[in-house]
Amino acid sequence: MCQHGWVGEKGDAAASADVRAFSLQTPTEKSLMSRDDALRQLSHIARERAFGRHVGSDRLIQAGLDAVIAEVESPSLAMLAGLLRSEEPEAPALFDQVLEELGLLFQPPADPRAAKWAMACWIAGQIADGILDPATGTHLIWADIAYDLGYPEELQSLVSCALDLDDWEESWGVSVGELNREAVEAAKQFLRKRLAAEAGS
Repeated sequence: MCQHGWVGEKGDAAASADVRAFSLQTPTEKSLMSRDDALRQLSHIARERAFGRHVGSDRLIQAGLDAVIAEVESPSLAMLAGLLRSEEPEAPALFDQVLEELGLLFQPPADPRAAKWAMACWIAGQIADGILDPATGTHLIWADIAYDLGYPEELQSLVSCALDLDDWEESWGVSVGELNREAVEAAKQFLRKRLAAEAGS
């Protein structure tokens, strides 16, 4: 599968991408986070925000709380974690302060096209590592990146997987799990090609 043709119009893709949850799968529901898990979560959210994704103040505060419980140390972290609901507007600035203190600030490339490619690599990495659901990740690459880059050949397999996962029906005779595995492999292949291209440049 994952052989779906290109789509010439963006259609409802962007709207759908905004509706889909773009969240980090974390072990908080089953167990306490380790320090490394908490730092990864902070880093993940930093990139989400840097790439223009909306992250609610409640999630920023929760990430701060997770980090405090995991014994991450930062002068502003306790302030972020302790914000009350009425103080939520203060969360973004405090979150950025925490990132700076921990050395986790992230700035995407200034060039818009380079920033889109950086975002594609980051999302593909999240898919390949099992952090981001393949359907959500490939959909974001289709709707938020490939369209704006003019559907480059390098992203074709990921976009094809997004379309297959979006349109899947039981009558196809292939499971969603199989399509997810193909999407993960497409993400890994994309990353390998990008690394090879960068190494050769």
